[in-house]
Amino acid sequence: MEKAYFRISELCRALDVARSGFYAWCRRPESAHTQRDRRLKVLVRASFDASKQRYGSPRIHEDLLEQQEQVSRKRVIRLMQEEGLKARARKRFKCTTMSDHDQPVAANLLNRQFTAASPNQRWVGDTTEFVIGESGKLYLAAILDLFSRFTVGWAVSAVNDRHLTIKALEMALKRRCPDVGLLHHSDQGSPYASEDYQTILDAHRITCSMSRRGNCYDNAVMEAFFSSVKSELHERFDSCGEAKIELFEYIEVFYNQRRRHSTIGYISPAAYEQRSANTGGA
Repeated sequence: MEKAYFRISELCRALDVARSGFYAWCRRPESAHTQRDRRLKVLVRASFDASKQRYGSPRIHEDLLEQQEQVSRKRVIRLMQEEGLKARARKRFKCTTMSDHDQPVAANLLNRQFTAASPNQRWVGDTTEFVIGESGKLYLAAILDLFSRFTVGWAVSAVNDRHLTIKALEMALKRRCPDVGLLHHSDQGSPYASEDYQTILDAHRITCSMSRRGNCYDNAVMEAFFSSVKSELHERFDSCGEAKIELFEYIEVFYNQRRRHSTIGYISPAAYEQRSANTGGA
């Protein structure tokens, strides 16, 4: 502090402040507003750290409201700025679609209707890639339920092929046991257009829908999901083993069970489905 190098009288004179006023200010107790700011900063940082530095002000604000803290989002923004807390930036989407094939493709039946009235009504799927070490690759296939944005199935592999997407689909089918009438949407990539993948869809009487060729917006929900994964987790790992462990923690523990999703009122997919079930909405 400057007073370690200058006399108090000199500082007061430079600032045109009376010495008596300075000492009175030093003895004055902290205001209620300052005390509350100090307490809120602890809660803000706790929320930020619990999300592993993934949460910005909207989700931290919701965490505080859930704790019965009556605080505005504007105040949360100010406190985060004062503490130097900044959520990780989103990553730009990178296309991994392999649509150069001669397999039949389905029409775009979803038609960008990215909502559903109940679980297991509309699923969307896609794949993305991660870097392992200096130049290795690991691919993630995932399927989301558009009702709650719950990740119902996912799988990882060093190869982006039908075996990868089928593993994700099989997890989703085992986990959810969907009734007849489910719409499954993906891009036109060869893993989804393959005979093996389509046979499984047909066996479960699932209707297939595909994005138009080269149109990433037709599957925007999946692109947003992968963007969140890469910005809030990583897009580069030291090893496949590390990637699998961290992807499991992110998808199953954080994203499905805790992460507040803006589309469903800033609660987690699991909480949204549970609330719907409790109110008879599912």
